[in-house]
Amino acid sequence: MNKPTEAELEILSLLWELKEASVRQIHERISQSKETGYTTTLKIMQIMHAKGMVERDEENRTHLYRPIMKQGDTQKSLLKNLMTTAFGGSAKSLVMQALGQETPSKEELDEIRAFLDQLENK
Repeated sequence: MNKPTEAELEILSLLWELKEASVRQIHERISQSKETGYTTTLKIMQIMHAKGMVERDEENRTHLYRPIMKQGDTQKSLLKNLMTTAFGGSAKSLVMQALGQETPSKEELDEIRAFLDQLENK
């Protein structure tokens, strides 16, 4: 699997949310949080198409892009890579660092406990 760059991952995240979108729609969303040119967004999406990360529907004048890379598979691969390179393969270190970044809500803690209970009962 191609490992997406930070910019590609930002676009993939929007495509996973929207299911399909034009370059203009993606560019407008990205522009809300940072300065970037339309041509930069276009170029990144063209590269992503060439890499097989997205497919492009060219039937209409406005091309629509859809993600080919599945969100769960991509997240799993990136997390495994991060855990190996940054945390020496330790899931405990990764989780402790992630939880230490901000205080989880009660609902999030309940979900985490339920998940841990599931893991223990396997």
